[in-house]
Amino acid sequence: MYNCHNRFFISPSSFLTSSLLLSSLFIFPYQGSFLGRISIRRNQIASMDGNHEQDLEDLEIFQKHVADRFSDLLSASDATADASVDPLLSIAWLRKLLDVFLCCEAEFKALVFMGRDPSHIARPPLDRLIPELLERVVKALDVCNAVTHGVESVRHWHKLAEIAVTALEQRPIGEGQVRRAKKALSSLVASMTVEDKESINSKATERAWSFGRRGSKDRVAGQFRSLSWTVSKSWSAAKQIQLMLGNIAAPRGAESTGLALPVFVMSIVLSFVTWTLVAAIPCQERSGLPTHFPIPRQLSWAQSIIGLQDRIGEDWKKKEKKGSAGLLEEMQKMEKLGQSLIEFADSFHFPAEPERVEEVAAQVTELAETCRKMEEGLGPLQQQIREVFHRMVRSRGEMLDILDQAGKVSSPLM
Repeated sequence: MYNCHNRFFISPSSFLTSSLLLSSLFIFPYQGSFLGRISIRRNQIASMDGNHEQDLEDLEIFQKHVADRFSDLLSASDATADASVDPLLSIAWLRKLLDVFLCCEAEFKALVFMGRDPSHIARPPLDRLIPELLERVVKALDVCNAVTHGVESVRHWHKLAEIAVTALEQRPIGEGQVRRAKKALSSLVASMTVEDKESINSKATERAWSFGRRGSKDRVAGQFRSLSWTVSKSWSAAKQIQLMLGNIAAPRGAESTGLALPVFVMSIVLSFVTWTLVAAIPCQERSGLPTHFPIPRQLSWAQSIIGLQDRIGEDWKKKEKKGSAGLLEEMQKMEKLGQSLIEFADSFHFPAEPERVEEVAAQVTELAETCRKMEEGLGPLQQQIREVFHRMVRSRGEMLDILDQAGKVSSPLM
């Protein structure tokens, strides 16, 4: 099949995989050379049994892209003194993380599936590793649902903070405005510091499964827009992450230079991104969230992921002891400023001292700026999580189709 936009010839057997990969060229133009290189070469050597040296070169490029992208995220998180850089776990930083995931996912499919004979997927160890990856995708989809609803909780807290800002920006500050601000901030801080299970009891945070469990043949993305039943109270975001990490193992021996390696890389990337969202945004039952990933430290592509995981893991341990809604940068600022302004409200007597009013005004300005970032960023973040969700749904369907083809190819003729 010929695509006039990209001028690639795509064989019918690889169209399902290639169509989404080619669309990625428009979303992430800098990927074009890598995806195009694989597409063109795979079709040129379609009649051959592959080229090991070229596969190794593609694998090196893929690992370098993963390393570079996560290195950029780690560098941004280290530049704490630079106001122009998005802080670690801020809304803007999380959006960049999701962009990185979409880039890695597109290149992973190009490397492992594009133009490749389905019989390759039926051979060990891929016949085991790909189904295991698909199981991780199902768990990641459930977490995406939980996180999307968690953003709704953050929106509610944002509105409470805005009420406080509006009240305390008025001049002169009177007892009525202070009482109104204290009421909003007390509700805000109280709801942000309750335990996870108790904080997920509002109508806005009802859960729903992403889709059927193992063996489901539903593969149409549109079917997953309407989620028909709520998740049980025993569902745990921490448990989902534990299960995703449970059977990940770095390939050894000859497998370390074969297609088992990109499957391992993608499993780590998927698990890390999902884990980060759970740590940052309110989710049901995060007690016991893992803080260690099974990544050999000698792997060059993994150094930045390990660095990020170490930093986020340490922050999570500190916050988990205190009880916290999450590590989202804007939420932490909101909580800290809210507690300080509540202290001001508790000791307020009209007229307030000029020095104290000036100090409070600076805090209100900072809270207003935090509210502005949330107003501008929460909607796009929520939309981007949905985009990741639907991308994973489509990719899962494509990989299931390829597994079906591989099964037919490997079945003995009767």
